[in-house]
Amino acid sequence: MNDYSKQPLHIKSYQFSIEIVRLCQQLVTVNKEYVLSKQVIRSGTAIGAILREAEYAFSRQDFIFKLTTSLKEANETIYWLTLLFDTDYLTAEQFEKLRRECNGLVSMLVASIKTAKSK
Repeated sequence: MNDYSKQPLHIKSYQFSIEIVRLCQQLVTVNKEYVLSKQVIRSGTAIGAILREAEYAFSRQDFIFKLTTSLKEANETIYWLTLLFDTDYLTAEQFEKLRRECNGLVSMLVASIKTAKSK
């Protein structure tokens, strides 16, 4: 495959992972919140990690499966971010920024899945 690490989806998912890690550091150190932070760090960083796995997919079907799994993790991350916001762990500004970025990843993943299926 081509140089996957330079593709926009890979770059954006990695940058999003960094923001999720920083968020979780804040949740643990400032808010002493340990349960929800573990959930959002797991799903939020899995988006990019699974995309990296897709780099070495053994077939187009496996590639599509990994993209779809990454999409599911992005959707789950939006759930945890919403829950953190609705329980006052995130400010409106934090929530909107992270939700917007995650929705951007969702859109890119959906487009990538459609493209992969059409080939």
